[in-house]
Amino acid sequence: MLPKADLHIHTTCSDGRLKPEEAVEIAHERKLTALSITDHDSFEGYFKAIDKANELGIELVPGVEITCSFKKREAHILAYYFDVSTQYFADFLKSQRVARRDRIKGIIHTINENGLEVTYDEVRAEANGANIGRPHLAKVLVEKGYARNHNDAFIRYLSTERLGEIENTYPDYKEVIEIVRNIGGATVLAHPAKHYTTKEIDEFIEAGIDGLECIHPSHNFELQKKYTKVVEENALLLTGGSDYHGGREMAARHLGVVCVAAKHVEKMKRMTDQRKNMVELKK
Repeated sequence: MLPKADLHIHTTCSDGRLKPEEAVEIAHERKLTALSITDHDSFEGYFKAIDKANELGIELVPGVEITCSFKKREAHILAYYFDVSTQYFADFLKSQRVARRDRIKGIIHTINENGLEVTYDEVRAEANGANIGRPHLAKVLVEKGYARNHNDAFIRYLSTERLGEIENTYPDYKEVIEIVRNIGGATVLAHPAKHYTTKEIDEFIEAGIDGLECIHPSHNFELQKKYTKVVEENALLLTGGSDYHGGREMAARHLGVVCVAAKHVEKMKRMTDQRKNMVELKK
């Protein structure tokens, strides 16, 4: 069996249901050689899971899914192999948490104007200390009977199409690319097929994005081939992962099923090692 890696999962440090240590254990059970915990605007999961990863011989790739702004829309950029010790990045992610809080408050205000009754305190309690996000709000909507399930909550109330343009204070995508570069990391455009046209993907490439997430549950085989061709033509990194948010009971059917060959992790590590030696890292 070829070595493989899942480079996109979420844990209880954002909107997932697995504890970081559990994610590593399941990755080991799935015979993955590498894993990246890419929680939203947090890499707390890395520190919680690194000892277990070392114990089980799993390469735990430092990762985070950064929320940013692209043409007034919310966008997600995955960052990998950055310097985890830098206060510069920790401070940046702290400001991201404030932006996430403000955006959720804006969303709550919008849906309440349409006749619902939801409070920020209810959503914060659901997040239970994790980085707050729309999935926490979705769960509150289900619990209060406004939606049948998580997907129904997004379709009815929380999709970008439903919400329209709610003001956010997330940094511009170009700024995020530069920030990650300054700490020696690699940037990858998350699930490109879900949100961007071919021309818009070109704009990310022109801005200096290092790679594309070619392998994702939302990408069929034709889309995988399409984005792999873009990667090859532009000498970019290729990544992929399950984007798993669930708990242990479903993990065997999802975590590590959508994955990439470990050679892509090795290529990314070589690139970021070179970058760390070439730039003056922000501390």
